[in-house]
Amino acid sequence: MRQSGHIVRQVLDHVRSMVAPGVTTMDLERAAEKKIGELGAKPAFKGYYDYPCVLCTSVNEEIVHGIPSEKRELKQAILFRSIAEWCWMVTMAMPRLRCR
Repeated sequence: MRQSGHIVRQVLDHVRSMVAPGVTTMDLERAAEKKIGELGAKPAFKGYYDYPCVLCTSVNEEIVHGIPSEKRELKQAILFRSIAEWCWMVTMAMPRLRCR
Protein backbone atom coordinates (compact mmCIF):
# COMPACT_ATOMS: atom_id res chain seq x y z
CA MET A 1 0.00 0.00 0.00
CA ARG A 2 2.78 2.40 0.86
CA GLN A 3 4.58 1.79 -2.42
CA SER A 4 1.42 2.16 -4.53
CA GLY A 5 0.47 5.32 -2.61
CA HIS A 6 3.90 6.76 -3.34
CA ILE A 7 3.47 6.02 -7.06
CA VAL A 8 0.01 7.62 -7.10
CA ARG A 9 1.39 10.73 -5.40
CA GLN A 10 4.19 11.04 -7.98
CA VAL A 11 1.76 10.68 -10.89
CA LEU A 12 -0.69 13.19 -9.39
CA ASP A 13 2.10 15.69 -8.73
CA HIS A 14 3.29 15.32 -12.32
CA VAL A 15 -0.19 15.74 -13.80
CA ARG A 16 -0.99 18.63 -11.45
CA SER A 17 2.08 20.51 -12.64
CA MET A 18 0.57 20.48 -16.16
CA VAL A 19 -2.93 21.71 -15.25
CA ALA A 20 -3.33 25.13 -16.86
CA PRO A 21 -5.56 26.91 -19.34
CA GLY A 22 -4.97 25.61 -22.88
CA VAL A 23 -3.98 22.08 -21.84
CA THR A 24 -6.31 19.33 -23.04
CA THR A 25 -7.50 16.45 -20.92
CA MET A 26 -5.76 14.18 -23.44
CA ASP A 27 -2.47 15.97 -22.70
CA LEU A 28 -2.97 15.03 -19.05
CA GLU A 29 -3.86 11.46 -20.06
CA ARG A 30 -0.66 11.01 -22.06
CA ALA A 31 1.48 12.48 -19.30
CA ALA A 32 -0.10 10.26 -16.64
CA GLU A 33 0.28 7.11 -18.72
CA LYS A 34 3.93 7.90 -19.48
CA LYS A 35 4.71 8.62 -15.81
CA ILE A 36 2.98 5.44 -14.65
CA GLY A 37 5.09 3.44 -17.11
CA GLU A 38 8.30 5.18 -16.03
CA LEU A 39 7.53 4.17 -12.45
CA GLY A 40 7.08 0.54 -13.46
CA ALA A 41 3.40 0.50 -12.54
CA LYS A 42 0.25 -0.55 -14.37
CA PRO A 43 -2.81 1.75 -14.59
CA ALA A 44 -5.89 0.38 -12.85
CA PHE A 45 -8.57 2.07 -15.02
CA LYS A 46 -7.27 1.34 -18.51
CA GLY A 47 -8.93 -1.76 -19.92
CA TYR A 48 -11.25 -2.21 -16.93
CA TYR A 49 -14.61 -2.99 -18.52
CA ASP A 50 -13.06 -1.68 -21.75
CA TYR A 51 -12.38 1.77 -20.31
CA PRO A 52 -9.90 3.27 -22.84
CA CYS A 53 -7.85 5.58 -20.62
CA VAL A 54 -5.64 5.90 -17.56
CA LEU A 55 -7.50 8.93 -16.15
CA CYS A 56 -11.09 9.96 -15.60
CA THR A 57 -11.17 13.70 -16.27
CA SER A 58 -14.50 15.31 -15.46
CA VAL A 59 -14.69 19.05 -16.08
CA ASN A 60 -17.22 21.37 -14.42
CA GLU A 61 -20.73 19.91 -14.69
CA GLU A 62 -19.56 16.43 -15.66
CA ILE A 63 -20.02 14.24 -12.62
CA VAL A 64 -17.83 11.18 -13.19
CA HIS A 65 -16.08 9.09 -15.84
CA GLY A 66 -15.10 11.91 -18.16
CA ILE A 67 -12.98 10.33 -20.88
CA PRO A 68 -9.92 12.42 -21.80
CA SER A 69 -10.18 14.14 -25.19
CA GLU A 70 -8.22 16.44 -27.48
CA LYS A 71 -11.41 18.54 -27.63
CA ARG A 72 -11.59 19.13 -23.85
CA GLU A 73 -9.25 22.10 -23.46
CA LEU A 74 -8.93 23.41 -19.94
CA LYS A 75 -10.08 26.97 -19.42
CA GLN A 76 -11.15 28.45 -16.12
CA ALA A 77 -12.77 25.35 -14.73
CA ILE A 78 -12.79 22.73 -12.06
CA LEU A 79 -11.09 19.50 -13.09
CA PHE A 80 -12.15 16.58 -10.98
CA ARG A 81 -11.03 13.03 -10.46
CA SER A 82 -8.36 10.71 -11.66
CA ILE A 83 -6.29 7.93 -10.18
CA ALA A 84 -7.37 8.97 -6.70
CA GLU A 85 -10.04 11.37 -5.52
CA TRP A 86 -8.82 14.88 -6.31
CA CYS A 87 -10.07 18.18 -7.57
CA TRP A 88 -8.12 21.09 -9.05
CA MET A 89 -9.18 24.59 -9.94
CA VAL A 90 -7.86 25.71 -13.33
CA THR A 91 -7.11 29.42 -13.26
CA MET A 92 -4.93 31.81 -15.15
CA ALA A 93 -2.56 31.74 -12.17
CA MET A 94 -0.62 28.78 -10.81
CA PRO A 95 -2.95 25.78 -10.39
CA ARG A 96 -3.75 25.04 -6.75
CA LEU A 97 -5.00 21.92 -5.05
CA ARG A 98 -8.54 22.80 -4.00
CA CYS A 99 -10.05 19.62 -2.50
CA ARG A 100 -9.32 15.94 -2.00
